[in-house]
Amino acid sequence: MTKAKDLMVSPTHSSAWVVQTWAAFIISLGATSLGICYLPVNGWVKAYFGMGLAFTVGSTISLSKTTRDIHEAQKLAARVDEARVERLLAEHHPLK
Repeated sequence: MTKAKDLMVSPTHSSAWVVQTWAAFIISLGATSLGICYLPVNGWVKAYFGMGLAFTVGSTISLSKTTRDIHEAQKLAARVDEARVERLLAEHHPLK
């Protein structure tokens, strides 16, 4: 039978991967922000691009979290269903 500790999700990413991911995010955000600051256009256009960048980053984070949550919920539901089937099979006695 599945125990509660078997349902816990363990981290699967190495420290190097996490550092590389954060570094790539910070560098790309910084480079894009710097590019917007040095555009040869007036302040309103820079502000518009800055808002677009902020909205894109925020919506990307929300999308990735939502996708992760849906995936984890499906994994948990599958494990619960598997535990139910295992319990039914364990309780079933064909000779009774």
